[in-house]
Amino acid sequence: MSDNRVEIVRLATGVPGLDTVLGGGLPELSFNLLAGPPGSGKTTLAHQIMFALATPERPALYFTVMGEPPLKMLRYQQQFSFFDSAALGQRVHFVNLSDDAMHGDAERLLGRIADEVAAHSPALVFVDSFRSVVLVREAGGAAHNALQLFLQQLGLLMTAWQATTFLIGEYADDDGASPVFTVADGLLRLHQSVQRNSAVRKLEVRKMRGQPALPGLHTFRIGAAGIEVFAPAHVAAAVPAAPAAAAEVGAPVMLPRALMGVRGLDAMLGGGLPRGYSLLVAGPSGSGKSVLAAAFLAEGARMDEAGIIVAFEQRPNRLRQPVVAELVAQGRVVLLDSPAADLSVDEIVSLLLAEIQRRGATRVVIDSLSGFELALAPTFRDDFRESLLRLVTALAGANVTVLMTSELEDRYTDLRFSPYGTAFLTDAIIVQRYIELESRLRRVMAVVKLRNCAHDDALREYRIDADGIHVGETLRGHAGLLGGRPTREPDRQGPR
Repeated sequence: MSDNRVEIVRLATGVPGLDTVLGGGLPELSFNLLAGPPGSGKTTLAHQIMFALATPERPALYFTVMGEPPLKMLRYQQQFSFFDSAALGQRVHFVNLSDDAMHGDAERLLGRIADEVAAHSPALVFVDSFRSVVLVREAGGAAHNALQLFLQQLGLLMTAWQATTFLIGEYADDDGASPVFTVADGLLRLHQSVQRNSAVRKLEVRKMRGQPALPGLHTFRIGAAGIEVFAPAHVAAAVPAAPAAAAEVGAPVMLPRALMGVRGLDAMLGGGLPRGYSLLVAGPSGSGKSVLAAAFLAEGARMDEAGIIVAFEQRPNRLRQPVVAELVAQGRVVLLDSPAADLSVDEIVSLLLAEIQRRGATRVVIDSLSGFELALAPTFRDDFRESLLRLVTALAGANVTVLMTSELEDRYTDLRFSPYGTAFLTDAIIVQRYIELESRLRRVMAVVKLRNCAHDDALREYRIDADGIHVGETLRGHAGLLGGRPTREPDRQGPR
């Protein structure tokens, strides 16, 4: 039986991330609506798509109705890098329909549009703002019927001319159903919300005929290059596949390892951290979490492995460790930060994955989770565990080894791993804490979790000096209690 299905050509929009959200691009010859409240980015999105798609063989025609005059609109749009002044009058044509629209005569307006379409033979047509076309002098049910008739006639006209059409209209988030929602092949809604000092923009593909668009709200940002949409990261699995069971019960499982760069710690981990794992280093202030993270990156650089450190904390000196600052200056470690304080988790993941791919990085440090949380816009902090899960899942799919630090208040009498209740998300956990020994505070650490691998579970003292962290003897007794008198046990692990 032959397949007589019509193949729909999908056009690349030129908007980073949008084609993924649309399910593969924009269907050619489709009738689309870009809807949203004022200031949400509708016109910028339309121009970015237009300049990306328009060619001399496939020209674009942009009608302005009751919105800004073309000259004023172009004055601002030319600030974006996608704007091409050489395209004006060649592959991009602007037509002002304000005078025709002021008469409130839909038939006259349609006639003018038809004349311009016949004159330029465009493959792309934009009408901004279409909603004002027939609402100038109509009211109530008459306006609704006139709008529906106008849209039907406009749709037939564009179909006859084999044009991909975009209607730009101002619709608030709480607006009800509209005739255009039924007529349109594609419906993209742009949302904008302000919380405290953060502005968050989101895009929703409400409708896209003939292809599986990604559901939900997708954050986007407007920058110097225009709009960038941050699609959710799709990965094969949340964590590396569990290794096969060992032949002998209790026998260690051998996995490729990433050395930590800390004397004695690799032995505690059974030979280093398994590659592709995520490690949470939790401890109170001053316990050496950042020192451990710096050693992890330095060891990677020594092995010619590219590394990335994520620093979203809003302060001038984001790099607390001189060794990391030196590695960044040498180009052996990439510092990934952002001046924005209203990021979404999808944006952070997008930035990270792009840098991982660009540099071929195998090690990533996030120092710290509190900085990661504060970098998120307030609306994304409500469920930080979900945000962290999406981040860890995406990084696991990128097959990088991840070290995250987490600040803990040391209560001395209890043992906690994360203030967020997210310890279960990681493959490994190292806890650093203080004990009192001979009237002095001493630092101790333990490997409390290493998924599917044998590891040393002893509590071991360590010291920090100019050369970094040095893991020493195993402590016995009530080392976790303030005022306890732990005893030392000879070091059976030895240096790595």
